[in-house]
Amino acid sequence: MTAELVRGQNHPLSRARLEVRVSAGTPIVAAATLGDENGRAHSVEWVAHPGAPTLPGLEVSRQAAADHRLAVDLDALSAEVHRVSVLLALPVGVGGPVSFGSAAVPFVAVTGLDGTEVASYTITGLDAESAVVALELYRRQGAWKVRAVGQGYAGGLAELLTDQGLPQAPQLATSINSAVVEGLARSLQAPPPRAPEGDRSRQTATSALGPDQSGSPYTTQGTTGPYGGAQGRPDDGASATDPAAAQPPPAAPSSGGPIDYSHPRRQNAAPPPPPPTAPPAEPGQPARPVAGDATGWSMDERLYNQVWGMFEDLARTTAAYRSAVDFADTRLEKELDQVLSDPRSRIGGRGDAARETAQAKHVQLVDQAREALERDLVQLTAEADVVEPALPVAYARWDNPAWHAYRVPMEMPMAFRLGDLQLPESDPLRIPMLVRLPLERGLWIDAGRTAASDGSFADSHELRQLAMESAVAHTARLLAVHPADEFTVHVVDPAGSGAQALAPLVRAGVLAAPPAVGAAGVADVLGRLIQRVDLVQMAVRGGAADSLPPGFDTSQQLLVVNDFPHGFDDRAVNQLRYLADEGPVVGVHLMMVADREESSAYGPLLDPLWRSLLRLTPVPDDHLADPWVGHAWTYEPPLVPHGSQVLEQVLAQVAAARVKYR
Repeated sequence: MTAELVRGQNHPLSRARLEVRVSAGTPIVAAATLGDENGRAHSVEWVAHPGAPTLPGLEVSRQAAADHRLAVDLDALSAEVHRVSVLLALPVGVGGPVSFGSAAVPFVAVTGLDGTEVASYTITGLDAESAVVALELYRRQGAWKVRAVGQGYAGGLAELLTDQGLPQAPQLATSINSAVVEGLARSLQAPPPRAPEGDRSRQTATSALGPDQSGSPYTTQGTTGPYGGAQGRPDDGASATDPAAAQPPPAAPSSGGPIDYSHPRRQNAAPPPPPPTAPPAEPGQPARPVAGDATGWSMDERLYNQVWGMFEDLARTTAAYRSAVDFADTRLEKELDQVLSDPRSRIGGRGDAARETAQAKHVQLVDQAREALERDLVQLTAEADVVEPALPVAYARWDNPAWHAYRVPMEMPMAFRLGDLQLPESDPLRIPMLVRLPLERGLWIDAGRTAASDGSFADSHELRQLAMESAVAHTARLLAVHPADEFTVHVVDPAGSGAQALAPLVRAGVLAAPPAVGAAGVADVLGRLIQRVDLVQMAVRGGAADSLPPGFDTSQQLLVVNDFPHGFDDRAVNQLRYLADEGPVVGVHLMMVADREESSAYGPLLDPLWRSLLRLTPVPDDHLADPWVGHAWTYEPPLVPHGSQVLEQVLAQVAAARVKYR
């Protein structure tokens, strides 16, 4: 079990190779200092930071990001080192929060390389501080431990590093901030030109090896959430139980080079078949888009990689536009200040002429940036127009004609669609939000009023109903994309308030049992699922996975919980947290329909639960952020079109296939 630390508390470490995972909800700088027996850093060479990210046994991120993973190998540290302090700081001069009191509460966790959480710490109580020692790994009598520190510094990195014993602290803090600013500038560069005809593999300035659940390109704004990336880039898509996860990742391409989309399980196999060739383009025109132009071992994998390439292209081109506009605004402000600071320009037409010139330069720069953005959006829109109709049912919207030819699949796809993503500058362009299977974290459909950011839902009952309908749509899609015998759904609806929305699932007979109601029903379902988790864990750890009881249901399990925490006593709450933490690894997944405010009486006790879930909304909401440039992406749920019978038709086929299988 994970140790949830409070300030000053420690916990033993039983392994040497670790990761320190940081989630902050806003871009921050992560660094680490090495200390001797007295906790003093001897020199700047004892500090790992974005400008010098690697030391023996230690590696940190190279730029500011909302999520970080710091790699630590305790056995590789010098014998002089008795302490590793993990430092967090807000970047200077990039327009973000200036103190942790005005930012989301940072969360840090020490994990094994397989993602197993050893200890976690939510850093509360910060106010005017802009830098903090989050936690420290320290050696005591030959054994290593982790301690929650949470020591903040209003003077920023300079004050923190001085307290660490570094005489060159101010200079080092300045160099760290400079490295961060340069790193952010590199991450905001314009997207590279499209690949020439016949070579449509995408190009990027950062490594992109195929996102997955735990390291995909999204983070929930203000909480840890969907898809937190590692060191500003997605992971390779291997799950914690995947043998490929133990393999070293392929080398990252150099800046501007093609992305390696080869499947991690097939890196030693023959090269994949070539993607489709785009039709010839007119001279001087960009290549015509074609569906499936990324590399992959099947058309589904090519389309999956192509969609993520489109996401990255849109993120970069929008970042370049915003950066250019910010530069134009800054330049205009500076030139106007110069005009006003010169007394001679305040008399006559000289000042007016200077202001008009500055305004004209500003308009020219913004127009140039907008022109480049529009050019890229035209290309991306044309690509979306050919990709969307070609998507398989697992990736398709509910209104896609592909659903009319739906048949229950024989195997699980590599991903499924959770909704759509867009940016304000790219409307009406939508990018499919694809999530890898099997799920590696639970889903939370936010039924609170904050989910309706436009304030259009004054009636909380209406919003709750829409949230439950969204959960049913997600559940139906998960049932539809799995083989008939490989996905089982349980529902807990303590007060019966979700009966109307759940009716399609109940009528089709695709649930493992009728929705559980009342406190007794909640306890029964949770108890059976926890027993399943414990049994599978014991079998796997004992190397006896083949000796599970006869008739044991080995399918993936989904628990849908409505109206949490109604119907949950303290024991049931702890059981739910256990399922959220331990369930995904052994195939037990959680989907919650809840208003977080209604569980506020539990205080920080439930914070790890909410952080472990991917927050979705039943209405469009800009709560997702990518870790590369921190865009606030608007998420749109995949609701079934009004009046459509597609969901009932799909569920009927799923139910028929289950009867045939039994």
